Amino acid sequence: MAWILDLDGVLWLSDEPIPGSADAVARLRDRGERVLFVSNNSSARVDEYLAKLERVGVPAGPDDLVTSGQAAASLLEPGETALVCAGEGVDEALRARGVRTVEDGDADAVVVGWHRDFNYEGLTRAATAVMAGARLIGTNDDATYPTPEGPIPGGGAILGAVAIAAGVDPTVAGKPHAPMVHLVEARLGDVDGSRVVGDRPSTDGLFAVALGVPFALVLSGVTKEGDLPVDPEPTEVAADLSSLVR
Repeated sequence: MAWILDLDGVLWLSDEPIPGSADAVARLRDRGERVLFVSNNSSARVDEYLAKLERVGVPAGPDDLVTSGQAAASLLEPGETALVCAGEGVDEALRARGVRTVEDGDADAVVVGWHRDFNYEGLTRAATAVMAGARLIGTNDDATYPTPEGPIPGGGAILGAVAIAAGVDPTVAGKPHAPMVHLVEARLGDVDGSRVVGDRPSTDGLFAVALGVPFALVLSGVTKEGDLPVDPEPTEVAADLSSLVR
C-alpha cells in the first residue's frame, strides 16, 4: 500500500508549506506506509525538489519522487533530440533518458512544461519546430497552478499556446495520462491498497481512476468547499493532508 501524494496544493503552496503536512507524512511513515510524491510540476530538478521537501520537514530520496518531466522523457527514445520549452527539470529528465536537448532548430519532439520565463520567442521556437514535423509533448495540461495568492496560469496554458500556434493536438504525459500511470506503477510495483491524495479532481482524481485506487480530495489547493460536488467523486474529502491522515 502507498499514499500517492501530490505536492502543489497538498504539501505546499508555491514556497509556503501547508501547516501540518510534514507531520502528516511523518505519521504515515511511522505507521509503515509507503509515501510516493507525484507532481505535475516539471519546472525544478530532482535535487531541488528533494531540497524543498527537506526544508518543509519531509526528508525524501529520488525513489520517493515522480515528476511529469520524467513521464514526458519516457515518451522519447535514447538518441532522439528534444527541443525544450520548459524548466530545468524537463531538461534533466530528458538527458537522464539519453535524449539530446536543444533550445532551437529541428527536433524529434518539442517538450513543453510550466516555466516562468515563457515568452513570444520561446513560443515561436517551439511552434516552428512542431510545424517542421516534431511531435508535441506536454508534461501536463493543468490550466492553473496554485499559489498562496490564488491560481496562476499553469503548464496547460503554455502547452495550449504552442498547440494552437502549431495547429496540432499534443500528447500529454503527466497526471492523469497513461505515461504517468505507467511510471508510478513501475515505481511501486503494486498499487493495490494505495490511494491518491490531491487537490485537483481533473488531474489527481482522474489519475486515481486510471490507477484503479481511491481518490482523497484535500481543499488546501485549487479546489475549495464551494466547488463541491466534483467529478470524479472523491472517496474522502478533507481540509488538508493533516486532517485526512488524522
